[in-house]
Amino acid sequence: MSLLVVGSTAFDAIETPFGKTEKVLGGSAPFICLAAAKFTKPVRLVSVVGNDFPAADLEMLTDGGVDLAGLQQIADGKTMFWSGKYHSDMNSRDTLVTELNVLMDFDPQIPEAYNDTEFLMLGNLSPQVQRLVLERLPQRPKLVVMDTMNFWMSVALEELKITLKLVDVLCINDSEARELSGEYSLRKAARKIMAMGPHTLIIKKGEHGALLFQGDNLFFAPALLLEDVFDPTGAGDTFAGGFIGYLASINDISFESMKMAVIYGSALASFSVEEFGPQRLHRLTHDELNHRVHQFADLVQYSVPTI
Repeated sequence: MSLLVVGSTAFDAIETPFGKTEKVLGGSAPFICLAAAKFTKPVRLVSVVGNDFPAADLEMLTDGGVDLAGLQQIADGKTMFWSGKYHSDMNSRDTLVTELNVLMDFDPQIPEAYNDTEFLMLGNLSPQVQRLVLERLPQRPKLVVMDTMNFWMSVALEELKITLKLVDVLCINDSEARELSGEYSLRKAARKIMAMGPHTLIIKKGEHGALLFQGDNLFFAPALLLEDVFDPTGAGDTFAGGFIGYLASINDISFESMKMAVIYGSALASFSVEEFGPQRLHRLTHDELNHRVHQFADLVQYSVPTI
């Protein structure tokens, strides 16, 4: 099934307790696309970069199964740049530099060939831009998944609420869910957020797994305990890409299928943290992915004795 990803493409400079990199491919779109392409190809991309974007990164995306017909390259602009430093627990970080550059005036242009999009992933962008994508598609996709962050909750809450009414699945972390809902209990937070529009909510809890809510249904997926975590920057986007990529590949958006999609998204995210940037995702084989998915299954398989 046709899958479209709209999100940021950037350069990242990252420092963690385990190393640092001065310039690596980042932004939400590369992680989402490369993860989703493990299930369905090609993954269509709408994003923007400057004339400083290297051919090698374009080749990696193409080789990874990404259709770049919707990637705008601004001849006189610079690609978005972000720099951050992670604390020792790897769960918190300080943003050192954010240069939006060409992303500041991003006007998403949807190629005519993308008009039949059936699955849409709206990466973390302003809610106005996310809504513009929906308005420019001639028909509503079968499933619309959206990511956002606390920044937009602070500076564009009313716009965010308007956009939330148009999407099916919202994918955010636990602190964002609490901020958006005003509730500490994640169960109460989920109920309030789903009342804002999305019928399904995913709450990512980092190293503590992920929660899937739909109506009164709840599913919890644990996180795999890893020996090496070098860079968690793209983990959430990788998770989202795996989630929607799997659903697009089977063309099924039932709650049962979403549960499996959460497992695949979690498995892919566990690979993305092993190296800086999305290179690990690019090299990932299906055998490696399937082995890790079975490791996730082993975490939750148990029998209950009669007492």
